[in-house]
Amino acid sequence: MKTELTTQNKIFNEVKKFSSQHTYVFSFLALLLIAVLINKNFLSYSYLSTLILQSTIKGIIALGMTLVIISGQIDLSVGSITALVSGLGVVVLNTTENMLVMLLFCMVFGLFLGTINGLLVTKGRIAPFIVTLATLSAFRSIIVQLGQGGPFNVSENVYQSFRLIAVGTIFKIPNLAIIFVIVTAIVYVVMEKTKFGRYIYAVGSNEKAASLAGINVVRIKTLCFSITGLLTGISAFLLASRLTSITAPNAGVSFELDAIAAVAIGGTSMNGGRGRIIGTFLGIIMLQMIEGILIAAKIPPFLTGLVKGVIIILAVLLQSKKEKS
Repeated sequence: MKTELTTQNKIFNEVKKFSSQHTYVFSFLALLLIAVLINKNFLSYSYLSTLILQSTIKGIIALGMTLVIISGQIDLSVGSITALVSGLGVVVLNTTENMLVMLLFCMVFGLFLGTINGLLVTKGRIAPFIVTLATLSAFRSIIVQLGQGGPFNVSENVYQSFRLIAVGTIFKIPNLAIIFVIVTAIVYVVMEKTKFGRYIYAVGSNEKAASLAGINVVRIKTLCFSITGLLTGISAFLLASRLTSITAPNAGVSFELDAIAAVAIGGTSMNGGRGRIIGTFLGIIMLQMIEGILIAAKIPPFLTGLVKGVIIILAVLLQSKKEKS
């Protein structure tokens, strides 16, 4: 009898532990149920394809944001980086008519802009909120000035082939879904299976202890911003492929809010030191599901920002309560 009770207690404790560490899984399942009940077409191929299209571009940025937040930082400039990189990327594409050259440009330029943020934070010893708020404004101003407020349009010579990257499929699976899964898998391996990933968690948990343990804190923090810039560059490339026209004042607007919301919903601590890449992956999908639910419920689209703000606050409150307990 005692053995049975002990076994039951162990099972109960394991379930309790899993549920406390993976609340995003239960949130995802609950949202999925609500979405199916509200919209009968939710599980249709066309709807799921649209969901993936909406999730991938912001989702890849959110993966980078996860690294930054786990390390105890934040990056508010990702939306403006998206606009600057995608706009100039279109110029590169029109000039070279080579999509690979454009992709390499977007990745390298995004990496460069992210590194600027990282160096200003670490070497300049300025708060990441202030640095990225400043670069948010600066990067946006640069691309608006370069485009004179107008759009950057993909030329007709490469229009069709370039657009296929974002809207095409492989074995009826959207290209963007495949790209999102591959990028998520790579970032997951980096965070969970490498020393670099463990160092990020260590820096976010206790910066002083990490430094005393021999970890180069400045290097780790800078690299987190650099990687976020790189991933944002990839998203900028995909955004240009999907839209084929980048309007400088509007491209990437509120992407930082969506990325932070996805990270928070996915269970990453906003105080740093804890978080899961899989949580962010599900978090951005949940965010798009919520938008779909709001549309199906005929709630005015202007209230979407309000809902996202409430979600971030609730997620942080739940994390704070969990950490205290």
